[in-house]
Amino acid sequence: MNLLLWAVIGYLLGSIPFGLILTRLSGGGDIRDIGSGNIGATNVLRTGRKDIAAATLALDAAKGAVAVWLAGRYGPEFAPLVAAVGAFAGHVHPVWLKFKGGKGVATLLGICLGFSFWAALGFAAAWLGVAALTRISSVGGMSAGFAAAVVLGIVGLPYAGAVVALLSLWVLWTHRENIARLKAGTEPRIGAKS
Repeated sequence: MNLLLWAVIGYLLGSIPFGLILTRLSGGGDIRDIGSGNIGATNVLRTGRKDIAAATLALDAAKGAVAVWLAGRYGPEFAPLVAAVGAFAGHVHPVWLKFKGGKGVATLLGICLGFSFWAALGFAAAWLGVAALTRISSVGGMSAGFAAAVVLGIVGLPYAGAVVALLSLWVLWTHRENIARLKAGTEPRIGAKS
């Protein structure tokens, strides 16, 4: 029962749609009517507001980190793992937005930070490194969680690593349209004119 409570707490934290809230507060309208219609930082960036996109990225990561931290501090054993899954599910499928949320990359970064600074560092390094090498942002985002899962195993957190690996597979699912464009050779490159 206690673990179920932490799953719900994680879900509620994860379901806060910061991209939508910040875009509206800044006068940018409904982010779901812009670009891909996604509520994440990448789509917020399409509004031309780098500051709002950066804030969205930070807050989407923070909700994952806070869910794991709270569960680790106040919950029983394995509560952080359950809260992590809840937070990710909340971001990707928020009840407030008819279960249509973001793709989960920033929230997964925050979850990794909640488990280990080194995992978050590995996540960020993989995300930026792969994106720089391929010049495709989505490839970096899809790769990062797997790198963090390996780091978690190395630092002695195998259960957290397994959860992050499973959530990374979920990230692949949320990026299925990007994967289709990658196969077709039409996925946009960083800096390319759309």
